[in-house]
Amino acid sequence: MAGWVWRTAIAAAAMVVAGLASAQPFPAKAVHILVPYPPGGGVDVLTRTLAEAVSKNWTQSIVVENRPGAGGVIASQAIATSAPDGYNLIMVASGHATNPFLYPKLPYDTFRDFSPISLLASSPNVLLVRADSPFKSVADVIAAAKAKPGSLSFAHAGNGTSTHLAGELLKSLARIDLDAIPYKGGAPAINDLLGGQIPLSFNNGPESVGQLQAGTVRALAVTTGSRAPFLPDVPSMSETVPGYDTEVWWGLLGPGNMPADLVAKISHDFVAAVNTDAVKERLGKLGAIPIGSTPDKFAAKIKADYDKWGPIIKAAGMKAE
Repeated sequence: MAGWVWRTAIAAAAMVVAGLASAQPFPAKAVHILVPYPPGGGVDVLTRTLAEAVSKNWTQSIVVENRPGAGGVIASQAIATSAPDGYNLIMVASGHATNPFLYPKLPYDTFRDFSPISLLASSPNVLLVRADSPFKSVADVIAAAKAKPGSLSFAHAGNGTSTHLAGELLKSLARIDLDAIPYKGGAPAINDLLGGQIPLSFNNGPESVGQLQAGTVRALAVTTGSRAPFLPDVPSMSETVPGYDTEVWWGLLGPGNMPADLVAKISHDFVAAVNTDAVKERLGKLGAIPIGSTPDKFAAKIKADYDKWGPIIKAAGMKAE
């Protein structure tokens, strides 16, 4: 009898401890955020900037892990199969919305298997050349491409990424032939541009700023419809190519079926970090425009880009490398 009472008491105590553990405020341990691209790129820089700010308020560390490959599919699959407890998240770029058109069969559903948390920032992409390039303007590039069709190539961060789409849009609107060369992220693309292996590269703002400040590359244009605040002297592509307008965005996702209150908590804390003066200043210097949206608005943005770019990707016959 005494043994039964003792075992019952132990079980009751375990239930109390479990209840207390489950009631612990989030986060009760380190949170991991996957970056689906190599270190040094725009997604990586943004993630580490925000992780530093948010972790101070959480008093728990945020571990940023680079897991590049397959245009973000490898890292996205890891999150899609994680527990929906908020401890494993991913910072995606706008390519997340276009991957369904590039891969014949994704190992996850782009909408069902993720919980949108917040659209955090955006940036124009930038058409870059080396500092010693003979190209001084977009008009120079177009003229050279028309003089010798197929003789020019541009680097981009991977098939279907915003930088790839930026180049394809230029090809379409300017009616020129450029060879699109995919890389596993924006940083490796810039490295080959610097090394002279490729004459042109489309990169997002955060990847470009450091090299522009160092004077190793020159910006021919930004891809948004108007000039960018961080590069006020650089023309917009639309000044030479009417109707041209595109950008890259970044946002935070968790696994599908996360509790609504947990999504709201994480979204609130990241949006608060984006809106601090220190983070705004940091992102501005990097060429990123702070946003910080609700989960619903981020979900709508993903769907809008899915609808916008799907027909263009299909028409261009783009496929994942």
